[in-house]
Amino acid sequence: MIASTCMEVNRVDDTSQKIIDATMSLVRDKGYVATTTKDIAHLAGVNECTLFRKFKNKKDIVLNGVAQEKWRANITPEIFENVTWELRSDLEMFMAAYMDRITPDFVNLSIGLRAPQLYDETAPMIMKIPQTFISSLVDYFEKMQRLGKIQPMNYENLAMILFSSTFGYTFLKASFNQELSKIERTEFIKNSVEVFLNGIL
Repeated sequence: MIASTCMEVNRVDDTSQKIIDATMSLVRDKGYVATTTKDIAHLAGVNECTLFRKFKNKKDIVLNGVAQEKWRANITPEIFENVTWELRSDLEMFMAAYMDRITPDFVNLSIGLRAPQLYDETAPMIMKIPQTFISSLVDYFEKMQRLGKIQPMNYENLAMILFSSTFGYTFLKASFNQELSKIERTEFIKNSVEVFLNGIL
């Protein structure tokens, strides 16, 4: 099923791609409900009739966009594999790898994709991001425990704490930039990991 979807996405013609890109940009900037087909047509440089020749409706355009890699954050277990088995540097790597990929644009797009009209279809894609971070970190903690480097603990709870800190910083920076806090990313990561380690070691 996934391969079939990818093949369909690869066959999207230039006009359809312009429509998808315009729609996803508008959902990111204005939200799904506030985005109209007139807005989409204007930004894509086509007339509104063309939208409905290419797609069933606005929701159909968005779901085609979500299926494209360019409109998804590339959060996979592989990005967390560059570990050194040193707790401090590895936890900093986890946070940095997430922040590298969850850009302000993606944060705003994911908020737009939570509209009730879309949520059943888009929630699994949105949820996959925290699930990947948390499961990868739990797996890492379990391996560290087997190596004798940390004590047995509730690793899912620890992973949730670290993810919440990582997500919170990313979300707030996307929402308020420097207005809420001027703490830079590198400093925040180092300080967060320091506090985290003081709590578990």
